[in-house]
Amino acid sequence: MQRRSGGAGTGGRTGEAAAKVIAEQRTNLMTISSQSSLSELTPFRIEPRFVGRVWGYSDLRPWYDRPKEAEPVGEVWLTGDECVVETGPQAGKKLGALFAEAPEAMLGAGRPAGSPLLLKVIFAKEKLSVQVHPDDRMAQKYGQPRGKTECWYALAAEPGAVVACGLKPGVTLERVKRGIADGTLEESLEMLAVTAGEMIYVDAGTVHAIWPGSILLETQQNSDVTYRMYDYGRPRELHVEKSLEATRLTTRAGKVAARTGADRTTLVDAEYFRVEKIPVAGSRASATLRAPGEAAQGLAYLFAAAGRARISGADMETVELPQRGVVAIPACSPAFTVEDLGGLELIRIAPNWPGKTR
Repeated sequence: MQRRSGGAGTGGRTGEAAAKVIAEQRTNLMTISSQSSLSELTPFRIEPRFVGRVWGYSDLRPWYDRPKEAEPVGEVWLTGDECVVETGPQAGKKLGALFAEAPEAMLGAGRPAGSPLLLKVIFAKEKLSVQVHPDDRMAQKYGQPRGKTECWYALAAEPGAVVACGLKPGVTLERVKRGIADGTLEESLEMLAVTAGEMIYVDAGTVHAIWPGSILLETQQNSDVTYRMYDYGRPRELHVEKSLEATRLTTRAGKVAARTGADRTTLVDAEYFRVEKIPVAGSRASATLRAPGEAAQGLAYLFAAAGRARISGADMETVELPQRGVVAIPACSPAFTVEDLGGLELIRIAPNWPGKTR
């Protein structure tokens, strides 16, 4: 009697094995396709994230066309890890996930992993807490990846608008402690008048506070570590001991004089970031946006402080840049053109990397 090879059970197992192979092949093809698309990232718009703050506004119009909020909004995050990609093949993906999946395509070769910068627009209807941010060393001591150095570009300012930026000469930590305890801390703060178009640099360790009267574009290290010293009686947690540990009695904080060149105005060029105002006369090629000496491939963000723009190129989907919107330019981006659609005030923001001398 001739024995047949296999049987009903064997055939079933063979079918299952074949189906498994096919599924794996499909998964591999999808992975290859995804990796290919990630290696060819083009400029994309990011959906802003509106963050509630007790000191904010319930209505951000005319800056952002949204209905009144139930909770006051104080910060509009433009590049936070939880912000969502709004255009292009990666639409719907969170920005932090995109940096994790495609670090070289986003940042360029040899850069530290992760999103380096957080951009915000600050709307202060009331005084923020008096606070201080740690530097990288202190942040890492307490389990955070990085500290927080930042800068503020005044998009608008009312007459008499001020911010607190640093301690007055001669103020000691003992005096700061007394001020926290007895409510006189403001007397120790250096106040700066704010005018639209000015840039203020706030390095880690600077005691500071934003007061009402101005709308600020904040560029900072991608960190939300804040130590509150004093909060005007609000029922929020204070971090007095850590804030005192982080405090530097003298820092480099203060107004930065803009440097106007032939094709750009440099608002600040510091250890972690560079912020520039880029004139666009009709249109401008992407290669001309990079600063002299800047690497040919690297991450940048384009923010429309006023007006609108269109970003287009032969090898990419056209992206509209609305007023107060932001477009990410990945390191691997193809060439493109920025076109002024009317009244454009273009701010370009790019990371600088630790150890770079300025």
